[in-house]
Amino acid sequence: MRGAIGTPRENYADLMEEVMTIMGPVMIGPSSSHTAGPLKLAFAARELFGVPIMSARIVLGGSLGATGKGHGTPQAVVAGLMGWASDDRRVPRALELARSSGLKFEVVYAPKLGNHPNEMSIDLTGDDPQTMRLRGASLGGGKVQLLSVDGFKVSLFGTFPTLIVYMLDRPGVIAGVTGLLSERDLNVAFMSVARKRKGEDALMSIEMDDDLDDDLIERVGQLRQVKRVRVMSPL
Repeated sequence: MRGAIGTPRENYADLMEEVMTIMGPVMIGPSSSHTAGPLKLAFAARELFGVPIMSARIVLGGSLGATGKGHGTPQAVVAGLMGWASDDRRVPRALELARSSGLKFEVVYAPKLGNHPNEMSIDLTGDDPQTMRLRGASLGGGKVQLLSVDGFKVSLFGTFPTLIVYMLDRPGVIAGVTGLLSERDLNVAFMSVARKRKGEDALMSIEMDDDLDDDLIERVGQLRQVKRVRVMSPL
């Protein structure tokens, strides 16, 4: 049996994935770059924050800042912070629904944030009180790139399950984490470590070929010199 345009049935799923890459994601529009992308970045921020969000400061730069109001970018970002998907019918009402739920937020429009024309940053505050800053770019077609987390440079596209480890820059910490992954026979797709100063705080990001279970995450968090562990699901 054959699928679309004479494609063998067994290759139909691959074909549809390519079509969706060209056409963009299933979403509440109007723009994959100004609506779906910012929503995904905010959703990633929510996951990495890991605790209930009390308030958010959203800075939209470049084209996001210049045309974001018309494209519904603030609504999309707040929807992502609420944990909604890009095709959730509540997205257009995200601002009012967020306010009614108690989430405080501020939206700032900036001429430019960085080198990418669709760049944005999100500052989150929890009630413990925990804070986090995420900076990222919407690449078009619903694709995104995380550029920094709490001031640590990263380059994450949300393609793989990703382990984020806040740690001290000490010998053996990386080996301890990768040793636990090896015990589970888990394969690393990409890995990077960023630090601000030698011997001080560092952040390790590990993109995996496999999902990460709660027990593994807990064991990583129990390692000496590891301060906090977060997981980001594929976006």
